[in-house]
Amino acid sequence: MIKPIKIGSKKTNPIENLLVSEKFSVSEKLTSAEIAKLWATYMGNSMSTCILRYYLKHVDDEDIKKLLNHALSLATEFLSTITGIFKKENFPIPAGFSDEDVNLSAPRLFEDQFYVHYLKYAAKAGLSIYSVAIPLMYRADVKEFFIHCMNSTIELVEHINDVLMKKGFIMKPPAIPIPEKVTFVHQDFLNGYFGQVRPLHAMEITHLYDNIENNVASKALILGFSQVVKSERVRDLFLKGRDITHKDLERYMHKLNEENLPAPSFLDHLVTTSTHAPFSDKLMLFHKVDMFSMKIRAFGNSTAVNGRHDIGFLYTRGLMNISLFVEEGAKIMINNGWMEQPPEAVNRDNLASK
Repeated sequence: MIKPIKIGSKKTNPIENLLVSEKFSVSEKLTSAEIAKLWATYMGNSMSTCILRYYLKHVDDEDIKKLLNHALSLATEFLSTITGIFKKENFPIPAGFSDEDVNLSAPRLFEDQFYVHYLKYAAKAGLSIYSVAIPLMYRADVKEFFIHCMNSTIELVEHINDVLMKKGFIMKPPAIPIPEKVTFVHQDFLNGYFGQVRPLHAMEITHLYDNIENNVASKALILGFSQVVKSERVRDLFLKGRDITHKDLERYMHKLNEENLPAPSFLDHLVTTSTHAPFSDKLMLFHKVDMFSMKIRAFGNSTAVNGRHDIGFLYTRGLMNISLFVEEGAKIMINNGWMEQPPEAVNRDNLASK
């Protein structure tokens, strides 16, 4: 039995209290960091509300429906809070995504099980934004908002993992032996192609597993999108992204399997045969460009704790391919007038020429 999820508890939302808090001064201007993270969080959750509303139209499992409702409740709450902050600052509300970007009557594109993997995939992206944001926030209302976002998303991930494990949808990261004693590395620690190659250490295994977990969801999502997208150019890019992701997955899985360690499985079978688009081309392309951009950060985190040359080369090659995908996707968005301008600094040269 999956634990019930409590949504909307007042004690989990500090925003109302902040509106009357002495710590908050309406005269305190938003910093560039606060504007950037509020704007990015608005855009991401604007997209998420469209996706989650569609998923909720095609879900049978009651536990998974609770997860989707929980996630939609959070996304809606986050949007409302950011809108309130922006209105106080006379900051233009981003266009984001609307009912025009989702077709709730479109047939089912994914099976119920995929939704759980997708929620974890998306929640990780949110946590990466909040973890960078919180140390850079100084205005009390914004800081407390992102702390609330972080805590709420961590709670959501706990419920997601609970469902994944209890329903047998996923395996835990591989187990390794507890060290018998403290030891220190030798010169062959960095070897990956030549000489004595050591076994993968725990941090390398962790990030290979994490990249596989993220990418099996990413591949299934882009596979589904490639079936329903209308633009031929966007479809070609999605197919390219599908192939890039598949090759990366095969390499990551092979590294674990070489060490007799198991790896998460592909999720492609959770995509239906539907060819009717539930989302606009604009939304689908934004989503994949955004999530492929998150992979770049994941490569940085993975490389930072890696020691073996062969593993480092995997991430370097992956970074190059992902960067090209993101650039091509951005160009398509710009050409179609789909990319909103992020808030930017003043162009002093333009001012001086007027």
